Amino acid sequence: MLVSQILKSKSDDGVVTVAPGTSVAEVAHVLSVRRIGAVIVSPDGKQVAGIVSERDIVRELGRRGPTCLGDKVDDIMTAKLITCAREDNTHDVLQKMTDGRFRHMPVVEGGQMVGLISIGDVVKARLTELAAEKDALEGMIKGF
Repeated sequence: MLVSQILKSKSDDGVVTVAPGTSVAEVAHVLSVRRIGAVIVSPDGKQVAGIVSERDIVRELGRRGPTCLGDKVDDIMTAKLITCAREDNTHDVLQKMTDGRFRHMPVVEGGQMVGLISIGDVVKARLTELAAEKDALEGMIKGF
């Protein structure tokens, strides 16, 4: 399955972004209210400056305590992102996520973000593929 197929199956709410300079407390609030695991840091909603996840915030809280909530998101975001394109295969994306130990990956084309996929999106797509393969094999065995 391709990343483009995953993007088509997702709701078209767009990618949740925050501007550089947003406080860590504001990002935590957005994550909580939207019930999501990560936000993209972007000056314009298209360029990707970084990503901040729940894990990043919890890690900082554990390391420094609640004072980190007043910091800027720029201080804790991951700026060196691994991205994918619409035509990438989900097997490759899943491998990158597993190897890099991260759960969210921006989909970028021509330097512009066109979507965001999570490891949950990729696993769901892979399970759908496996179910279809199973059904096809059963059909061949049973002669359908």
